[in-house]
Amino acid sequence: MPRLFLLLLSVSMATLAGVGVIVALVMGYYHWQPIALSAAIGAAVSLPVSWYAAGRIQDMDPLDGPE
Repeated sequence: MPRLFLLLLSVSMATLAGVGVIVALVMGYYHWQPIALSAAIGAAVSLPVSWYAAGRIQDMDPLDGPE
């Protein structure tokens, strides 16, 4: 699961940090502090999201049965 988690993390961290930056810009925050904070929050949220998604994918994998 660690390799799957890292793969999902690389995609979800970039996506959620980008979403955070877009939300900050749409709300009218054009200074670097709110933009950096929203990107950091998006990156931090991606950790549990990736962990949960990797666990769900591994649980649903028919090839990863009991050994």
